[in-house]
Amino acid sequence: MKKIKYCCRNLKRGSKSVYKTIKKEFPDIKQKKKDCLGNCKLCSKQCMVMVGKTKIVCASSADKLYDELRYLIG
Repeated sequence: MKKIKYCCRNLKRGSKSVYKTIKKEFPDIKQKKKDCLGNCKLCSKQCMVMVGKTKIVCASSADKLYDELRYLIG
């Protein structure tokens, strides 16, 4: 996994805890906060990140998003 990108607006919806946990547990994984990832329909309804350049990972809660990312990290 190269990089995880977070929408700043989505951080306020719950993905901020995921950002902090991933940063603590996997310091070698690059994470970046962007103003907007251009997926407002998904971003406004659930926790969401972009992995790499194109893959979108969504979940109904921050805990589920974290589980999805842990699975991708391996």
